Amino acid sequence: MDTTNTDLRQERGRLLSRNKGIKHIAGVTWLVPSQTQPTGGYVVNTAESTCSCPDYELRRCRCKHQWAVEFAQTIETHSDGSQTVTESMSYSRTTHEQDWGAYSQAQCEEKSTVQALLRGLCDGIKTPAHTGRGPKPIPLSDVVFAMTMKTYTLMSARRATTDIEAAASDGNMCAPHYNSTLAAFAKPAMTALLTSLIEKSAAPLAGIETSFAVDSTGFGTCVYRRWYDAKYGKQMKQATWLKAHAIVGTTTNVITSVKVTGSDGADSPQLPGLVAATKQSFGLAEVSADRAYLGHENLAAIDAAGAAPFIPFKVNSQDNGSPAWRKMRAVFLYKQDEFLAAYGKRSNVEATFSSIKRKFGAAVRSKTFTAQVNEILCKVLCYNLACLVHAMHKLGIEPSFLVTVAA
Repeated sequence: MDTTNTDLRQERGRLLSRNKGIKHIAGVTWLVPSQTQPTGGYVVNTAESTCSCPDYELRRCRCKHQWAVEFAQTIETHSDGSQTVTESMSYSRTTHEQDWGAYSQAQCEEKSTVQALLRGLCDGIKTPAHTGRGPKPIPLSDVVFAMTMKTYTLMSARRATTDIEAAASDGNMCAPHYNSTLAAFAKPAMTALLTSLIEKSAAPLAGIETSFAVDSTGFGTCVYRRWYDAKYGKQMKQATWLKAHAIVGTTTNVITSVKVTGSDGADSPQLPGLVAATKQSFGLAEVSADRAYLGHENLAAIDAAGAAPFIPFKVNSQDNGSPAWRKMRAVFLYKQDEFLAAYGKRSNVEATFSSIKRKFGAAVRSKTFTAQVNEILCKVLCYNLACLVHAMHKLGIEPSFLVTVAA
């Protein structure tokens, strides 16, 4: 057996094999307890190399439960007294090459380069004409710059004042008062503007990205919903949260389009809009998503964009449907390797969400819904600009809106 290429499932199976709950049922069948459910488990048939878990049902390849049984089979004693010995398996960890020189340089120069890129993006923002009496408003481009940099610093508007004033002294902007920055977050018009800037920030990678993945993630808030529960006779509370729906390039993990909704926003209806927005700047070849996005409308939207959909079917999915449905169904059933290779890229969207939350926080500070939406969009914009900085050093990308500001 070739064990030089060890995947993550093999490593998980090795750890799972230490669980004493693995039982030999009879003959070639084993019971492996579930790690996510307190009761129940999955049946592994070693002769037919099958498992009853959803992972095997989708991939039709060896899952962690099958690996666990193989590791657990050390010495089997038969009724006639004979023994079958299975030797323990060696394993190796899969590694990925990294250009550490480019990575280190990008990390060291990220903040200054992000400011230069953001300044270039903001230069295209036009401030509405001032009418009526009163002081002339702060340029909208400077307000957006302050909003984004405040989010980048992971600090409150007051504590971020020092960084914003430093950016102003470098010639990037005229620093607005922190109250003006906070007031801008609550303006509904900022949502469309920030969404446009996110799409523009991803555009320089159009020559690289052709494969995309769609998913959603939640962001916490500091706002709680409270009510009196008559059943339990006490005050109850629940934290509110928002959901960001995004489409991500699977090569650089840049977010090409995003929409923020409440926690009750369904995933599937957002896909056509995300694909259409991405199509304006990118050439789409593949779009992958999980089962939550399986639907005729979504497949039609992906097909209309000229891309091939890779969305796994459900157990009760039928063969009949649109041409896009039947084509993907055929690949799913008869070309498992091709389907799984494309569908496996979907994990990049999970890595993207993890990166955003680790670098710019998994929760928002704002209190109102509109301000919370705009704060999440600022997090995504900060992340995209950071992706561009790394692409500049690693891939030689030169965004057209990059500006050099003299100190």
